[in-house]
Amino acid sequence: MNNTKLTATFRELFEAQPEQAFFAPGRINLIGEHTDYNGGHVFPCAITYGTYAAAGKREDNLVRLYSVNFPDKGIIEFDLTQLEYDKEHHWANYPKGMIRYIKEAGFDIPQGFECVIEGNIPNGAGLSSSASIELLTGVLVDGLFKLGIPRLDMIQIGKRVENEFIGVNSGIMDQFAIGMGKKDAGILLDCQTLNFQYAPIKLLGYKILIMNTNKRRELADSKYNERRGECEQALAQLQQKLSIQALGQLTEAEFDENQTLITDETVRKRAKHAVYENVRTLKALEELKAGNLEAFGQLMNQSHISLRDDYEVTGIELDSLVEAAWKQPGVLGARMTGAGFGGCAIAIVEDEQVDNFIANVGAAYQDKIGYPAHFYAASIGDGAKEIQMGEFE
Repeated sequence: MNNTKLTATFRELFEAQPEQAFFAPGRINLIGEHTDYNGGHVFPCAITYGTYAAAGKREDNLVRLYSVNFPDKGIIEFDLTQLEYDKEHHWANYPKGMIRYIKEAGFDIPQGFECVIEGNIPNGAGLSSSASIELLTGVLVDGLFKLGIPRLDMIQIGKRVENEFIGVNSGIMDQFAIGMGKKDAGILLDCQTLNFQYAPIKLLGYKILIMNTNKRRELADSKYNERRGECEQALAQLQQKLSIQALGQLTEAEFDENQTLITDETVRKRAKHAVYENVRTLKALEELKAGNLEAFGQLMNQSHISLRDDYEVTGIELDSLVEAAWKQPGVLGARMTGAGFGGCAIAIVEDEQVDNFIANVGAAYQDKIGYPAHFYAASIGDGAKEIQMGEFE
């Protein structure tokens, strides 16, 4: 990311020097998919791809935002007293929602500001560019106006923006991973209690490769909300007998014993995924702690199969990438990551096999789908934070 370019763009647009700079990462989820809103565990990490901002305060109530990624939208402007959702404001609804709910939480934003942002997260890839913008806005207004927002409050405000302002019925994982990320560590998060622990990820001799299907995935328009509804239906039927608040509270044996309470076969499959995936995530932490990378890779593979067959959120693009990845030498495991319906998959690949892997999987995908996939080596990085003006990557 070019620091000089972002600063120059700010000076050119706003005829002022930016005062401070901020960064919020994207995230990948190593395992534990569609468990977050089912009260289960997830195991995400922040990555070094993300969203950067240069910002400065104004003397009036105007907020003026510009994205290098959406130059056709120009400068988007609104007043601190006018913070309603506006379709015309496109990407800027994410920062606007954050500002609104930060103010509603009792934090005083005394004046407007100007901001130029640029992200290197592939748009629509399912690496949480929207949550990255939310947490970027959070650390930005916190830093500019010295608000002292507790990090967990900021994370929960980000989730509220997604749910209430944007209208996507998502869980808390994305904002949590981006807000709490730590270099070279995954986060095992209990989405029911928000208890979490960091787990060192030592992939000695291996790399995490992100494989982008290049099929855009619009969460709000996908079947995401439908899957969530199916899980709620399953939970309601299980609650006729079981005293549980979430599917994530069940063991595999408890689910197997009581699954006939769920009358619809499709709904039963959705619930099975939620329960079994949660158990896989807890096993994955133990295997990583013990240094059993091969066993961790097997759990990743099982996760994808469950997402493909029981939860049905993969699709031909993700399946083509993952199934090609499984055939390559030096691959410990591969699975879709994120909500599915397009977006990205991840694979853990031996260092010396990375070039062959990209060539072989890329060719297989192009042959089957008709357009290319893109590949990125991911490093695990820190969460959202203020950075020095010269610290852009």
